Amino acid sequence: MYDNILIPIVFDQQNDHSQAIECAKRLAGENPNITMLSVIELLPSYVMSYVPDKATEERRVELQHEMDTLVKGVPGATCEIISGHPGRAIIDYANANGTNLIIVKSHRPGFQDYFLGSTAAYVVRRAKCAVHVIR
Repeated sequence: MYDNILIPIVFDQQNDHSQAIECAKRLAGENPNITMLSVIELLPSYVMSYVPDKATEERRVELQHEMDTLVKGVPGATCEIISGHPGRAIIDYANANGTNLIIVKSHRPGFQDYFLGSTAAYVVRRAKCAVHVIR
């Protein structure tokens, strides 16, 4: 069983995170630390100059509200919001916090994924802990 579980959360058209949460509950030890992590992808500087500062902060507040709502359904779970490249940020967070299981959702790969790779594939290839992929 795992005692420090990380669930990367992406709010997109597929907002059903119940599979990942149920998987974490099944694989968790007695007193698990379950962290739901959302990564705000950094925009290139040339794009940021066109985005109002207020818009970035508003998005972070909206995301925090969505994460707080999601965490309410999981006793003892916490949420974190960080910025960076999603794959690298997930790996860095897991390494820095002693994560021993990452539960990541995957999607059916699209054309772009065959060339650039998905976040789930990045995490699977680079994680130093167990990774459970949900499709």
